[in-house]
Amino acid sequence: MKCALIIPPWLPEEIFSSKTAGSQINYWQPLGTLYVAAAMQEAGHEVRFYNGAFLQHQEIMVGIEEFAPDFIGLYSTTFGWDKAKAMAVALRRTGRDFFLVVGGPFPIAMPEQCLEECPELDAVVTGEGECTVVELLNRLAAARSDGPQRDSATGGKASVDLSGVEGLAYREQGRIVLTPPRPLITDLDSLPFPARELLGDIDDYVPPPATYKRRPVAVIITSRGCNRHCLYCFQIDKKRKSGIRYRSVDNVMGEIRHCLTQGYREIKFIDDTLAADYDRAMELARRIKEEGLDFTWFASACVNQVDLPLLRAFKEAGCWAILFGAESGVQKDLNTIRKGITPGQIKKAVAAAKQAGITVYTPFIFGIPGQTFEDGLKSIDFALELDPDIANFHALTPFPGTELWDNLDQYGTVSHDLAVYTYQGAAFIPYTMTREEIAELRRLAFKRFYSRPKFLWRRLLALRSVHDLKAAASGVKSLFWLILGDKIFYRENNKKQDQD
Repeated sequence: MKCALIIPPWLPEEIFSSKTAGSQINYWQPLGTLYVAAAMQEAGHEVRFYNGAFLQHQEIMVGIEEFAPDFIGLYSTTFGWDKAKAMAVALRRTGRDFFLVVGGPFPIAMPEQCLEECPELDAVVTGEGECTVVELLNRLAAARSDGPQRDSATGGKASVDLSGVEGLAYREQGRIVLTPPRPLITDLDSLPFPARELLGDIDDYVPPPATYKRRPVAVIITSRGCNRHCLYCFQIDKKRKSGIRYRSVDNVMGEIRHCLTQGYREIKFIDDTLAADYDRAMELARRIKEEGLDFTWFASACVNQVDLPLLRAFKEAGCWAILFGAESGVQKDLNTIRKGITPGQIKKAVAAAKQAGITVYTPFIFGIPGQTFEDGLKSIDFALELDPDIANFHALTPFPGTELWDNLDQYGTVSHDLAVYTYQGAAFIPYTMTREEIAELRRLAFKRFYSRPKFLWRRLLALRSVHDLKAAASGVKSLFWLILGDKIFYRENNKKQDQD
């Protein structure tokens, strides 16, 4: 079958402040979509990918008109749900006969709402899309000779029997049917590598300035799932019964080699923590070093899962930077979000990474339940004391499907405007703070951290290339607006930010 996968169009200024977007914008490779595409190809289907990060609405519509797919899959985050709905409406107006589904974090968390709000949809994929979509396509292919895929009179499927396809939500005789959750994929090695050949120009996909050394940058995930219980984290396995599912080191090495043959020169490992299995992480570093593969890499890890020997092994294998999720310098706030770490452990991990010669990135969060403005100021002081190479300061976001979302009344109030569910807008306000205070904490944090003479001098000495100069220029522009713009992170005129 002819299949189209679409990420609806979006603009950087819809996520980041227009004043600081230059130093924040990033275009990630959509790994989930590429995994699904690869599974569809492996099953014998023709797949095309339309990425709204680089294509305008009309360009996508022209592409769909020319391709005439039998199946269309839309991707949606919480932020992108309104855009996905608009794209679904536009696609239906073409009058073509195709089966239309939506997947992604928001549909997985809110399948019934998606079907209720968007009658143009035929189904919602609620998990493990690589298996669910392929089984769905098998059903569609079997039913094609029996008539149209969709009955426009009833607003739902016609001759396609979807019963028994796990991991779906769809309509049947005017009611919404939720099939049982699809079992989690345990043998991750059985999955084909993501279909990166569908991306187009791979140089378009770049992380934020100063967060990569070489281009093009590939994104790889070596495991799925999590065994931690952070308040704000979304996982399909909400009760963490399956923990972390690992790919074998051999399989990961195979994908690394494959990426290098495709022209990639840096890899960003996006596991929540690459060091969850200490011995496996050490083995991966050892294998990369032994094979002498020519690439640089970036990873994330929990501060209580690393030590100096592991970080030195990472460095020797080409790791140039690591992200530690610090989140807060106040133990009370760390306990509230169930981070399972202490400020002391954060300090120790950052010091070890610096000793190993690895660049350190630490994100922090404002708007934690029970956090006060004074607590936020203490976190800023902690970030300055910690002195990582790069720090980021986000607003806590209550994504649907998380523990925070499921217990909002207990923790605070929430915005009705899905456009602010981006870590940038203050979508969630704890009872102990105001939206204005969260925005001010973010502004103060960025200003105080990046205007320090110590930081500026260090960045100046680190300039080595045209890329470094461009990254520095973007940072200087953002710093200028952080100093002058006291409302830079506050959507003052957004009327949709009414609270529950």
